[in-house]
Amino acid sequence: MPIIKTDMFIYAPRNICFDVARDIDIHTESTSQTNERAIGGVTSGLIGLNETVTWEAVHFGVKQNLTVRITELDFPNRFVDEMEKGAFKRFYHVHEFIEKENGTLMLDTFDYTSPFGFFGRLADRLFLEQYMKEFLIKRNRYIKKIAEERVGR
Repeated sequence: MPIIKTDMFIYAPRNICFDVARDIDIHTESTSQTNERAIGGVTSGLIGLNETVTWEAVHFGVKQNLTVRITELDFPNRFVDEMEKGAFKRFYHVHEFIEKENGTLMLDTFDYTSPFGFFGRLADRLFLEQYMKEFLIKRNRYIKKIAEERVGR
């Protein structure tokens, strides 16, 4: 059960960072390398508490669907999305936003379990954990870029 933690400082107010991170359209733009698109639930704009989105994307050459629900939302501090249906056995993804001088510290904690028991754990060690970490970092860099553009930095 890998837990991936990332952090990124963003030169933008916390409320802007929070909304950019939960914007479906920005998520789609940030994951263009996997052709990710929202096909169910909230498919555009800001997702809110108890709402779902179903993503379709191509990972490792395979088209996959993933449905997540926002299970916690404390504006502008934190929100959590959890997988309801998809390729993982489970995941719990925490997004936190800490106000700092000159900006916001964005913390991301992705706690997941791969399917297929031993083989899933082997895949984690061989490639999946690193793939997911790089995926999250790339997305977070995009969030940073958009949030900072919104405040003219």
